[in-house]
Amino acid sequence: MEHAFRLGIDAGGTFTDFVIANRASGDVRLFKALSTPSDPTRAIENGLRQIAENLGTTPSAIVSDCDLCINGTTVGLNALITHRGGKTGLICTAGHEDSIEIRNGHKEDGFRYDPEYPAATMLVPRYLRRGVRERVLSDGSVRTPMQEEDVRQACRLFLAEKVETVAISFVWSVLNPGHERRAAEIVREMMPEAILTVGSELYPQIREYTRTSTAVTNAYLAPVMRRYVTAVDRYFRDLGARQPVRYFQSNGGLAVGQVMTDRSVYAINSGPASAPQAGLYVGAPFGKENVITVDMGGTSFDITLTRNGQTNLNKNVDFLRYRVGVPMIQVETLGAGGGSIGWIDSLGLLQVGPQSAGSEPGPACYGRGGTDPTTSDANLVLGYLNPEGLLGGKLPLDVAKAREAVARVAEPLGISIEQAAYGMFTIVNSGMVNGIRRVSVERGYDPRDFVLVGAGGATAAHITALAREMGIDTIILPKLASGLCAFGQIISDVKYNYMATAPLRLDNEGACEKIDTLFDEIEAQGVRHLEVDGFAADRIAIKRSLEMRYVGQVHECTVDIDNFRIDETTIDKVKDAFHARHEELYTYSERHNPVEVVNIESTLYGLIEKPRPPRLEGTGSLELALKGKRPAIFQASGEVTSTPVYDGSKLGVGVSVAGPAIIEEVTTTIVIEPGWTAALHESGSYLLTCKD
Repeated sequence: MEHAFRLGIDAGGTFTDFVIANRASGDVRLFKALSTPSDPTRAIENGLRQIAENLGTTPSAIVSDCDLCINGTTVGLNALITHRGGKTGLICTAGHEDSIEIRNGHKEDGFRYDPEYPAATMLVPRYLRRGVRERVLSDGSVRTPMQEEDVRQACRLFLAEKVETVAISFVWSVLNPGHERRAAEIVREMMPEAILTVGSELYPQIREYTRTSTAVTNAYLAPVMRRYVTAVDRYFRDLGARQPVRYFQSNGGLAVGQVMTDRSVYAINSGPASAPQAGLYVGAPFGKENVITVDMGGTSFDITLTRNGQTNLNKNVDFLRYRVGVPMIQVETLGAGGGSIGWIDSLGLLQVGPQSAGSEPGPACYGRGGTDPTTSDANLVLGYLNPEGLLGGKLPLDVAKAREAVARVAEPLGISIEQAAYGMFTIVNSGMVNGIRRVSVERGYDPRDFVLVGAGGATAAHITALAREMGIDTIILPKLASGLCAFGQIISDVKYNYMATAPLRLDNEGACEKIDTLFDEIEAQGVRHLEVDGFAADRIAIKRSLEMRYVGQVHECTVDIDNFRIDETTIDKVKDAFHARHEELYTYSERHNPVEVVNIESTLYGLIEKPRPPRLEGTGSLELALKGKRPAIFQASGEVTSTPVYDGSKLGVGVSVAGPAIIEEVTTTIVIEPGWTAALHESGSYLLTCKD
């Protein structure tokens, strides 16, 4: 049976976005519902009801007529931020119980010496970290056999303490996993209800601290993700879904629910990880492959950078001070959203965020009980947002409550409400600009060589101000901006990462054969996994990479290679790729020095047929689209400008709007500052350019 639709759902901190695409016609529709953190399926139910009403059918009929239902979620991220994961126990090599606190022995802020720093809460309290007498050496040989009674004692403690999830991580287990596997058998025997994470299976790479921290983080999130996946899978199954729900991973690909439970650490950046794929997609009609995608929602601001069509993948990231080794799309996240709260610090200075009003109670202007001044309240006071409400009027806005909230910071500062609102607008923009600099300037990229792609419902009110500050003269803003991450999900493939450790010098005898054999082994696992998922051989793609370094170096770099056999005739291609990558990263290479491999990785893709690209049809004009004028403020003095407001649904392809102006789409509001011009393209995106 041919399915008509594909559905993408992106559950954020404030709104849950829904994008449904007609696979044949390319028609794409966007819907939004307030997120319901206590029960995410309620937000999904509310969104599906909106879609059903719009299409004149039922939620059950929609779901049963989807080839894929895809879900990106912040559940894992929120659990990590708020420390609401499962009660976790760690079984490790005796003497290494404190490795997750010792970390790599450095401090992020070397100028702080107070005993309370750092204040991060450990995911496993000290009394639930149990050492086991065992030891494997760096050549994989066993020096001390594992004392099984130590594992059993740990399990007895965990049972008494009602531990629900267990991580196992032993020293050098990547070279000899026998002890970890036996310990896992004992845990499964004594704690059959517990969720188990085995470090050498989750992250089979050298570096004991990274492997242990990754395993602990995975174990901590596993109960949360299991409950979430179980609830969502059941909900869609009851509605008649013909395919299992796919979940978006932080590596930029899709996976079934079981994978998200077993590898919960891949859920950390589940939502924003689809932004680069969407950014490239909307940039393609304009020939743009250097893209900075910025997504401002209700709670956070996410930034990703793609250069020459390739998005950076990070490994060994300190996420909230917890080291995560698995590959993740590089996302810079700030506490800057429409719900970010304005406040005055101890020095009497105005600040915005990172605390947020979220969806409950939300900004004061929502009229849901919030009283703190937020970015959305400031934007309403400045005249950027429609006083009649958002989402086509479905979410009314209260100007009086917004002004009352902003007055709470204006009065202590002795300035007008309008000046305070513009101050909040400027401050939140400054924080976002600093975030963009971190992913561009601080990594050696000139932001002026990139286009800025807007995503998220709140971004369009700020994006010309951000581009102006960064010196970027081109912006692409899709009509689907507020649901761009959900759109990115429906054009993404299934993606799994398989890794192995391979500490070998490339000039050693047998090194080529060993590396090639390891690649074959891990890729066979991935192919079997994708075949179970229903992918034929011609729909499976493989990408290889090596982590390499010069002999004697401490840190390695990742080098992508083609899928050729590694032998004496091709090994020079591998070395050349490393030298070129090292020079690109560090401006020099040492071609006379020997090279060694540390780890290998294969990324396997299950290629999914993409929906037909959307294309706008019909005509319109400025005169027909003009809704009227609204007073708006574009400068710190609070001076009011009578600003034309246009209905985006009545603007035709090719029509240009010169700033200052405001374009109102159903789910976003585009503020065009003086000096900027917006033109609607047939692909469904506005191209904004600066005259200066």
